Amino acid sequence: MPIEEVGESSLPEVRRMRRPERSTIRSSPNLLPVATMLGIAAVDAATGSMYVLLPVYAAGPAIASARGTVRSVTLMGAAAAVLCLLSAWKTGRYDDLRLPVALTAIAYVTLASAYAARSRRKIEQRLVDVREVACTLEDVLFTPVPPTIGPVRIGASYVSANHATRIGGDLYDVEPFPGGLRLVIADVQGKGLGTVRCASVALAAFRESAPSAHALTDVGLRIEQALERRTDGERFVTGILAQIGTDGSLLVFNHGHPPPLLLPRAGRPMPVESDEPVPPFGLAVLTGTTDLRDSVTRLTLNPGDRLFFYTDGLSEARNSTGHFYPVHERVPRLLKSGTPEEALDLLRADVATFTSGPPDDDSALLLLEFQSPS
Repeated sequence: MPIEEVGESSLPEVRRMRRPERSTIRSSPNLLPVATMLGIAAVDAATGSMYVLLPVYAAGPAIASARGTVRSVTLMGAAAAVLCLLSAWKTGRYDDLRLPVALTAIAYVTLASAYAARSRRKIEQRLVDVREVACTLEDVLFTPVPPTIGPVRIGASYVSANHATRIGGDLYDVEPFPGGLRLVIADVQGKGLGTVRCASVALAAFRESAPSAHALTDVGLRIEQALERRTDGERFVTGILAQIGTDGSLLVFNHGHPPPLLLPRAGRPMPVESDEPVPPFGLAVLTGTTDLRDSVTRLTLNPGDRLFFYTDGLSEARNSTGHFYPVHERVPRLLKSGTPEEALDLLRADVATFTSGPPDDDSALLLLEFQSPS
């Protein structure tokens, strides 16, 4: 699909750090077992005494145990017994020995199904409790990014490859400080709960130091120290620390991360490359790199300029033929117009069209637009 044709209908499920709403429209758990028993009754009436389908009514409470409560299973068992008696009376098998056998089978299946439903409900309640705790932790870990800080408009987007959670190993945050704003965007090496813990440590260190640290290098040092103290030391974090002043001055430290893309209001897009290589967070101790002052990238933003940060979940998204998403070719056209949030939505839609499938890696995006200082 051409870039110009991407519309809102193509948008993937984008998680913006808010708890997903639960669906309020659910089919009745009794609908399927009732329909099943009515279907058995219809077949039994059509075949007459040719087949003995009386025990088959036990399918009603058995099916009800998959979704229903103990009460609904019991009701389905009672309905199955009534239908069994009516079918026996209508086909002249009321005095048949097979009738009490069928009723006994229905009773046993109902009891077993009620026990299964009770056990299932307990497990479901535990899962609900765990999910509520996880949602609370996610809300603490990822707070919404404000739409503006000083003269900077901000758009943020996060998509997790794991549909059961809203977060993964990618992280970002934006914090104001007296001279403007500071941001971090990073990707923890590896997968699993260990990456989430590592991400939480890095985020906590950034949030604690970014608003008050004298220099951006101090923020990076605090993240390094936190990772060294509070993690197992077996993971590293590629990331970017950036600072935008109220006068448009830009400082960028790139710790082994894909470089951000500068989208000037007038001029050609360009990646913001590092002056000197800096190791990922968590590896400074091994490399002996502690002084980052010589590795900072300095630029000046003009009003209307945009700066795009992303993780490798975007640059390494593949299509059906195995080709990577062409970030530098398609992103500039998609992010030039609209609000930062609208531009990121358009980009997400284009990536979904390119890959023709769900994401296979976490992806975090930040788009900042510098406006005229007030």
